[in-house]
Amino acid sequence: MMKFEDYDFEIKKINDIIKKIEPSNVLIQLPDGLKPIATEIADKINSEVFIWAGSCFGACDLPNVDFDLLIQFGHTEFKR
Repeated sequence: MMKFEDYDFEIKKINDIIKKIEPSNVLIQLPDGLKPIATEIADKINSEVFIWAGSCFGACDLPNVDFDLLIQFGHTEFKR
């Protein structure tokens, strides 16, 4: 069974960014494999958080909604 503790979601880094830019709302997007622990992730983020329940097939699969900050989690590190 998947556990929050099994992953490094970089919550401190996320909260530092939120503190710096002060978004009104935050959307988190996760692949299906991480969705079972989405509420645990949201509870650790210091902002009003919405969870995207739609598809997430990678960094190019952005939801067409209006949010101040989108945090997209994945199983593999995104490299530019």
